[in-house]
Amino acid sequence: MSARISPRASAFCHAGFRHYWIARFLGCFSAQIMGVSVGWQVYDITRDPFDLGMVGLTLFLPAFLLVLVTGAVADRFNRVLIMTGCIAGEGLCALALLMFTVTGEHSVVPIFCTLALLGTLRAFFGPALQSLMPNLVPAEDLASAIAWGTSSWQIATVFGPVAGGLLYGISPEAAYISSFVLLAVAAALALRVPVQAHVAAERPSLETVVAGFRYIWKEKIVLGAISFDLFAMLLGGASALLPVYARDILTVGPWGLGLLRAAPGIGSILVAALLLRHPVKDHAGVIMFVCVALVGVFIIVFGASTEVWLSVLALGLMGGLDMVSVFVRETLIQLRTPDALRGRVNAVNMVFTGASNELGEFRAGISASAFGAVPAVIIGGAATIGVSALWWHLFPQLRKARSLGDGRRVSSPVDEGVCCPHRGAAKIPA
Repeated sequence: MSARISPRASAFCHAGFRHYWIARFLGCFSAQIMGVSVGWQVYDITRDPFDLGMVGLTLFLPAFLLVLVTGAVADRFNRVLIMTGCIAGEGLCALALLMFTVTGEHSVVPIFCTLALLGTLRAFFGPALQSLMPNLVPAEDLASAIAWGTSSWQIATVFGPVAGGLLYGISPEAAYISSFVLLAVAAALALRVPVQAHVAAERPSLETVVAGFRYIWKEKIVLGAISFDLFAMLLGGASALLPVYARDILTVGPWGLGLLRAAPGIGSILVAALLLRHPVKDHAGVIMFVCVALVGVFIIVFGASTEVWLSVLALGLMGGLDMVSVFVRETLIQLRTPDALRGRVNAVNMVFTGASNELGEFRAGISASAFGAVPAVIIGGAATIGVSALWWHLFPQLRKARSLGDGRRVSSPVDEGVCCPHRGAAKIPA
């Protein structure tokens, strides 16, 4: 590696990672625009928080139902082609949503059908995306790659919702057209990722398909990290109710909804920059538990707030604290998982993450319908604090994790000189 490259940006010395990062960012940016637009459009049509929860459930179910397939596919086939095909498919979904809007569709049924297809594409996209990253950088640059990879999502969550709110304020058509254009560019860039196709050595069988579950169950730190995120965010997630807060509680309109959705990303970006300069070096497990408990505290603050500035501040602090948890968790999972199992392990991880996000949104919508939006959010924040305390006792190995470099380090193809212009000739994907 060139001595001029800062260690904090060392992942960007690899051309494959640069193309990967930009494609990932554009795809995430587009997803945020569509998320704001669909949420506002569905709530405009039905005015029922339950339907906002159904949006999350519709996006989550395909990943749950296909978990035994998506990970095996990511481990057996070219991850670049999977990533590219899924991005292109999401572009077609954006065109479908545009068509429904132009024709003046007043039923949410075709919207939910499109969301089911979108969820299916993301079910295959997630494991391939996550498993691809360690193939693009050597082990010593993986922490940098994870921090920057996570930051791409967080940057998108800052500017994407604001852009989505502004574009939807102009017209829903403008929002969906912009999403399609961004996805088309992302697909073109994804094809330029020069990673060697990975093909699993095992023949497909029930045993190889469930290998990811077996590995997670055996590795208690990985099991604890994945399940901790699942239950903490499943019970505490409140993003599905942001349209309710924007319209009925804070009365700030579509632009305000974009600001509320952007606030966690702003906090995450600031903390990501801090982590790149001062990474977690010790007591990683303890830091993760404390940060998630504080996320629960600020969920409660947001739920009770009727002031825009306090709501935005609480969401920003939630995002920043969650970024620390994400950084610790993802680094532990990637470093402790062999490449041949990454697709299957990441498929399970993506289902758990999806459950904590999309299924969490469904839980929030159901709770809001039953108790009201404010009690639903406050109860969720208290539950997140409770999960932090419970997992502290259930997974002592995770609590006692110190340096993120501890434990088994698995090799990356880049360690043998693949796809790194500074470490010998790059190999072109098959």
